[in-house]
Amino acid sequence: MRAMVAERLGAPDVLTPAHLPDPVPGPGQILIDVEAAGLNFADAERLRGAYSPPRLPFIPGSEVVGRDPDGRRMLAFADSAFATKALVKDPVEIPEDLPAGAALALLVQGLTAWHLLRTAARILPGETVVVNAAAGGVGHLAIQLAKEFGAGRVIGTASTPAKRALVLRLGADAVIDGEADGYAERVGEANGGVLADVILDAVGGPVFDAAALALAPFGRLIAYGTSGGIDAAPIDPGILSERNITVGGYWLGAHLRLPGSRAAAPLHDLIALAASGRVRPSVGAEYPLDEAATALTALITRHTTGKVVLRMA
Repeated sequence: MRAMVAERLGAPDVLTPAHLPDPVPGPGQILIDVEAAGLNFADAERLRGAYSPPRLPFIPGSEVVGRDPDGRRMLAFADSAFATKALVKDPVEIPEDLPAGAALALLVQGLTAWHLLRTAARILPGETVVVNAAAGGVGHLAIQLAKEFGAGRVIGTASTPAKRALVLRLGADAVIDGEADGYAERVGEANGGVLADVILDAVGGPVFDAAALALAPFGRLIAYGTSGGIDAAPIDPGILSERNITVGGYWLGAHLRLPGSRAAAPLHDLIALAASGRVRPSVGAEYPLDEAATALTALITRHTTGKVVLRMA
């Protein structure tokens, strides 16, 4: 098989192409002929050893679309996904006409968006939801799912005019600049003078601080990333109680490791929504396998929108 391999930890450019023996399935595993693999921030973080340092040599990637030995088209989590073959467990069959990039967007990003809204924020019908970085992989799906789950008004934040236009096309009621300065004021203005019930934040840093002040009473701020930095100020417990707000966090990886965690049912829900056109996963860019380093660099420098995909052919 062909694969992108890291012999040492570091930036994406440590990845080099290699020809390796096909992996051999163990108990409960299936060998998939990979059609496409998805990219995530976690791939770059593991590559540089920031968390869950891998054993070297290392093939990054955690999600694939491909064919099982019976020829069925499957979507699955996988170890070592940046390769033309991958071992998977519990794959889910997907429609033949669902594009690979769209399917891959539903796995990490789609499940994250689903659980952010349903499990972590527990949105109620009619509530206002703000999605920071709404043109990103999770954000663009959270915008659409918030509508699907009954939000009364959905507001996205985005950093450029092109990204703001995309967020509006995806169904947001309004889109605002996501900078920390004046954040709460812009949220209130976009929501008719009322602050937000739910804010989903993947930015962190000063934006996270500002978002805490943009919540209406009994609002919920859910953090799921820190692309803008981790230098947020400590949250004063007095502010939480005085304003009756809740601050929480969500990480899909930790959730899926819990006994009895739910992945199959929400994933089937997401596939059905995508197949019907009610949710439209956005594929921002597709790269050939040998350009995995370029693709990862574009992702971590925030030069992409939607899902970023590696094609094997």
